[in-house]
Amino acid sequence: MNRATKQRDAIRSCLERAARPLSPQEILNEASPEVPGLGLATVYRTLRMLTEEGFITAVELPGEPARYELASVAHSHHHHFHCETCDRVFDVEGCPSGIQQLLPRGFTLRRHEITLHGMCKQCAKAS
Repeated sequence: MNRATKQRDAIRSCLERAARPLSPQEILNEASPEVPGLGLATVYRTLRMLTEEGFITAVELPGEPARYELASVAHSHHHHFHCETCDRVFDVEGCPSGIQQLLPRGFTLRRHEITLHGMCKQCAKAS
């Protein structure tokens, strides 16, 4: 198995194990023990390739770098929670009811994204 395959497999495994969207730095930190010498540039290249293949999708938050999650998770309707203390992003299941009522008269909703901001359980416990 060549080095690039080991790197790609480690990054894929990291994303598969994650229970939340991960930043490139988090992916590097998680995958590095499996592939010593793994670099951030390789993580970015691999993320771009996995996104093009449809294996993962980017989670975009305004003013924040993208995080990445499995495309299978992204296809199930969910939202995100951004911890402003540790900067991690978590999946939030479900959707608030009545969102259609927020639309101006005559508008048609095709999709929406909601990001909640605050402090995660771990950070709240530590403070």
